[in-house]
Amino acid sequence: MDNWKESRVQAELIFASYAKLLGKPLLELTSTDDLLEKMYFADFAILSHGTQDDPIFNFANQFALDKFELTWLDMRNLPSRYSAEAPSREERKALLDRVTQYGFIDDYQGVRISSTGKRFLIKQAVVWNLVDEEGVYRGQAAAFSQCEDL
Repeated sequence: MDNWKESRVQAELIFASYAKLLGKPLLELTSTDDLLEKMYFADFAILSHGTQDDPIFNFANQFALDKFELTWLDMRNLPSRYSAEAPSREERKALLDRVTQYGFIDDYQGVRISSTGKRFLIKQAVVWNLVDEEGVYRGQAAAFSQCEDL
């Protein structure tokens, strides 16, 4: 990871926003667990993007990096819209608009594409808004464990 402190802050935002919106923790933690390490090595995908006009991924754990076949640095430079094929981008935009309106959804299913062109279907994905302690919108995050290669 390129900036450990920045990544830790993002992990805390992802974790806190999920708990606040969904009323349960994203991960079970003990008091001795390191949140960033536990999120990074979780057995499901966790990723997020910022608030740019063309949002850029700002967090991805190892599961997500493996599915999208990207390095940490490559993922951190990728506009999140490129995680879907061009025909699926309108569907993806509708999903993000729904999340913006309701705060989260927990039933998303859609096709994604890796950097090498491999397509995969994600199922039962949770997508939620990232909101900091002051109530400022900071982007969106997603988590999924169910995926099927196409």
